[in-house]
Amino acid sequence: MNESSMKLRNGTNKAKITRSSSSSSRIRKISKKRIKEKEKEKRCICMPQRYGPVEFPVIWTEFRNNNQLCDGVIICEDGVELRVHRAILSAVSSYFRAHFTNILNGGIPENTEARVNVPSSIFMKILDFAYTGHCKIEGGTVEILLRTADQYHVLGVIQLCCQYILDQLQPTNCLGILRFARHYFCSDLEKKGKRYIRHNFVKLLNEGNEFENLCINEVVEILEDDELNVRNEEFVFEAVKKWVDKDPNERKVHILTLLKCIRLGTLSFDFISTNVMKWNVVAESQECREYLMDVLVMMENSKDVLLDANNPLTRPRVPYDILFAVGGWSAGSPTNFIETYDTRADRWLLSVDTDSIPRAYHGLCALKGYIYMIGGFDGNEHFNTVRCFDPINHKWKECACMYYPRCYVSVVMHDNKIYAMGGYNGRMRMSSAERYDPESNQWELIKPMQRQRSDASAAVLNDKIYIVGGFNGHEVMSSAEVYDTFANQWTFIPHMLSARSGVSLIAFKNTLYALGGFNGFTRLTTGEKFTPGMSAGWASIAEMFSPRSNFATVILDDLIFVIGGFNGSTTINYVECYDTETNEWFDAAPMNLNRSALSACILSGLPNARDYSFMGRSNKEVGQGAGMHQEVSV
Repeated sequence: MNESSMKLRNGTNKAKITRSSSSSSRIRKISKKRIKEKEKEKRCICMPQRYGPVEFPVIWTEFRNNNQLCDGVIICEDGVELRVHRAILSAVSSYFRAHFTNILNGGIPENTEARVNVPSSIFMKILDFAYTGHCKIEGGTVEILLRTADQYHVLGVIQLCCQYILDQLQPTNCLGILRFARHYFCSDLEKKGKRYIRHNFVKLLNEGNEFENLCINEVVEILEDDELNVRNEEFVFEAVKKWVDKDPNERKVHILTLLKCIRLGTLSFDFISTNVMKWNVVAESQECREYLMDVLVMMENSKDVLLDANNPLTRPRVPYDILFAVGGWSAGSPTNFIETYDTRADRWLLSVDTDSIPRAYHGLCALKGYIYMIGGFDGNEHFNTVRCFDPINHKWKECACMYYPRCYVSVVMHDNKIYAMGGYNGRMRMSSAERYDPESNQWELIKPMQRQRSDASAAVLNDKIYIVGGFNGHEVMSSAEVYDTFANQWTFIPHMLSARSGVSLIAFKNTLYALGGFNGFTRLTTGEKFTPGMSAGWASIAEMFSPRSNFATVILDDLIFVIGGFNGSTTINYVECYDTETNEWFDAAPMNLNRSALSACILSGLPNARDYSFMGRSNKEVGQGAGMHQEVSV
């Protein structure tokens, strides 16, 4: 059996762009102007900008401990006198430099004594930093230490305090820390605190009571944020209820303001009429009832909600998780297109960040905010190359090559390393496996699998790597095996119910799901699941709407998404999602391109997530389909 029949198309000629000398001069002027403007921007000193290890001579600490060569005294508010070396303290504090050298009062003899209005136990931490480059920071004293460091201009201690506070961020304290940052004008800490609140809003509501104690302006600021991480606006309504119910008599006057923070146009008609309008504080307010009736009339008059970035009722949030679908086989040739899926808007968006090399049957994984594309096939060459995409800077770069070319490769990420297993090198199906360490930019071979597997699929569950199905050059396989990453050992697990090549395996909530594929005769709609340590074998699940092989699979919003693929006669752009709790499949918006042999991954919490979302594009750029591309297959 052939795994694929592919056609290679000649690439289109690239247009050459010339630039006149006058336009070049203009660009240089603009660049210089931007540089000057950037230099004028005031940078916050709270968080380290170029913070690296600095060597502090041990002899300084010896001099301090032995009171040797000391030439200054710090008198604390509790009367304790601390002998210091004025040069060392001045090196970390512009305040003490000015005080000891009298640079502000030229001609007056230098000071050798300074009084500080802080306890000696706190100022000793400042001295610890001055002499060693570090100091012990604790939750009970971090506030007064930060205040002291700010008062006496000890930048390094300010940075250490802010980093400590940032590391302590939790849903139960993040709002208090945000207020703390604002009080001390720590703009970077405030920015990161706001981001944490946006990203962890649902946990904040469920795990603490800080939200209930906010003032109305703080509540509105949070709920109006485009990047608030909520699956739907029902969570925002529950947040409004929770805040108002804390003190309904005092807070119900704000209910209309809060209702306008909810993007009601994205909720269902039934939810608004049943849940929102029947809430007692809403039912008692004529202006709230009138506002909601206008919303319901608008929804009744339009069959489909039209997302509009300028309409506060239908403006979608920017998603926390961005789905990237990369490469694949489309219209008879490999493609280098990237599409991103905005789950809040249920829209696919074509990205301008295309790679220079079209490829299909590759592996893909996300690691530390980067996307790694492993191996693949361009219709002519089987790749051992690895490409890395930086979504923040929108740049691709080459990484170290694998030992072997691999298309139809199975790729997973575990413990910050990338594993590439099996595949086809252009001559034979492979059992070999290797792993990549991005820190060292090196690949190493690991123990080979017990079976040759090409067009198989792998997933990680509980520190073990599972791989199922595939094609060995003679037959489609139902066998499965597991790799113990600690013991470097492969072991067989129960066979799947069906042989599957071009299958997708994904792990979710301690269970493995094997979906779709080709059984040697037809493309499959079936799926099956296996829970290691609990299941005796694989069990069937509900069938997908569309048969498919060589498709992509991800977990998004606690649902399993299946994307594209080949249905036996053509590539498809259909997308479905599976609810493991209800054992049901649902339709999602289709991709813009029909394609199979693609790969997909999720990047979470990107600071520039808007770039890849509906909100980052004009309505003209947001298409919902680019037609069906017919092709002979896979």
